Amino acid sequence: MLEVKNAKMMYGDLVAVDHLSFIIKPGEIFGLLGTNGAGKTTTFRMIMGLLEPTEGEVIYNGGKVGYHNVNEIGYMIEERSLLTKITVKELMLYFGQLKDMDPKLILERLDYWLERFSIVDYKNKKIKELSKGNQQKIQFISAIINNPKLLVLDEPFSGLDPINTELFVEVIRDFQKKGSMVVFSSHQLDHVESFCEEIIVLEKGKAIISGPIDQVKKDFKKQNIHIVGEVDVEILRGIKGVFKVVENSNGIIVKIENEDVSKDVFDYVKTCDHITKYDVEQASLSEIFIAKVGQIHEEV
Repeated sequence: MLEVKNAKMMYGDLVAVDHLSFIIKPGEIFGLLGTNGAGKTTTFRMIMGLLEPTEGEVIYNGGKVGYHNVNEIGYMIEERSLLTKITVKELMLYFGQLKDMDPKLILERLDYWLERFSIVDYKNKKIKELSKGNQQKIQFISAIINNPKLLVLDEPFSGLDPINTELFVEVIRDFQKKGSMVVFSSHQLDHVESFCEEIIVLEKGKAIISGPIDQVKKDFKKQNIHIVGEVDVEILRGIKGVFKVVENSNGIIVKIENEDVSKDVFDYVKTCDHITKYDVEQASLSEIFIAKVGQIHEEV
């Protein structure tokens, strides 16, 4: 289990992380979100034991991260930092032996992952000869070559096409099934929403949203109604509790303050002709993120 307990990190007078607390249990995927400079990378570095919190503590399986347990952790940083003049094989032997892995085992696992990522032919190629997307696969492999019990991923999907993003997601899910703890950041909130159990959203080092995604959505209250059919947009805008109506090629999205308003919208829509769709949905994680972060900036 990973516990971040009331952690605060200061750089001089700057508060980078402000009394942050959360718990990740084995087999959980945890999303750490926020705008650039919100404190995500600092939090990752505290988790990894690279930074000592100014206040509070980070506990991994009952103790601190150190040389005795660092081999159980995998870390993929946001900045791509590979040794470009050596081959994929040489790079992986280097990273694997830093984790006290036997060279034979490193090469066995490397062969498996190269095949899994469809880049078998690149084993003896230099890193600089690979495309950016394939370099990212290699960096991901370097983070998981030791079968980590804690996997820390900082923007792992950045720059990936949808097919490779889905491949990364499948691998992350495989580690979850094995009981690994996974904590990651991503600006692609649709992926966070699809496979994360819990999230924290940081802004200026503070947690402004935290908890299970389902509960976060429930607490937000605002909902969307997707309508396809012949309706009068101005009448919809005039219904109390409707704060926005968006017209697009797929129909009309009516944004409402809470679920009670949906009855009034439905009472109007059922008087209209040729209605082929009427769906009430919770606000997306992206909408919640924008609303909450925007609110913080308005208050400043």
